[in-house]
Amino acid sequence: MKGFHALAIWQKLQLLYQGILGNGDKRTDSWPLVYSPVPISSIFLCYLLIIWLGPKLMKNRQPVNLKPILIVYNFCMVCLSAYMFYEFTASSWLAKYSLLCQPVDYSDSPQATRMARVCWWFYFSKVIELSDTIFFILRKKNSQLTFLHVYHHTTMIFNWWAGVKYVAGGQSFLIGLINSLVHVVMYLYYGLAAFGPSMTKYLWWKRYLTSLQLLQFFIVTIHTTYNLFADCDFPDSMNMAVFAYSLSLIALFSNFYYKSYLTKTKTKET
Repeated sequence: MKGFHALAIWQKLQLLYQGILGNGDKRTDSWPLVYSPVPISSIFLCYLLIIWLGPKLMKNRQPVNLKPILIVYNFCMVCLSAYMFYEFTASSWLAKYSLLCQPVDYSDSPQATRMARVCWWFYFSKVIELSDTIFFILRKKNSQLTFLHVYHHTTMIFNWWAGVKYVAGGQSFLIGLINSLVHVVMYLYYGLAAFGPSMTKYLWWKRYLTSLQLLQFFIVTIHTTYNLFADCDFPDSMNMAVFAYSLSLIALFSNFYYKSYLTKTKTKET
């Protein structure tokens, strides 16, 4: 009887997995890391292994000097983010996207394909950004491996796997557009910081970078909340996931802002 029950569960899981594979956007199915969740899940598991094993391997080693690599990496990310911001903006403008309600165009038209393509690049950029964590480990900056850092990096790859797999375009374009702009500023900051102490006096605006990150989450939350109650042909399940995720990031980044800036300010005053 137990064997039969286990078999029934296994068959249900197989049906669920086949549904995950078969219900996606046919345009993006053949693109790298999209058709199945297995490749991105494997990357996720390797990432967790690196976080667990990396600090242990580096414990008795000197920090690795990555200055040239970090400068090149961060400014390459500035360029990639700027390209994605341009593509999100141009694609949505040419397709006459609505900020209030925009269903996904699943056609093979040039405009719809262009939007889907930049959505994929945005998804892939989140995979590239996992390198941030590896650089922290190699430089023995283990204090940077916070829950916020790991949570944000790991959840983004799955969120945007689902985005490209099922809704490559539509309402989700605004998230990619705003986040790409924020990341132009963020990686510019990191790129300048990579030059070393000589740049410190020019980097007084870190606090405002965190404020900008928080602002994007508030905008996305408001945008998604409106869409949840509007009569719009965009999956409510996706809107609810984005809404919940945005609230979690607002809570975590607000906590980071409070501890990093407000608490320190109070300490200085006393």
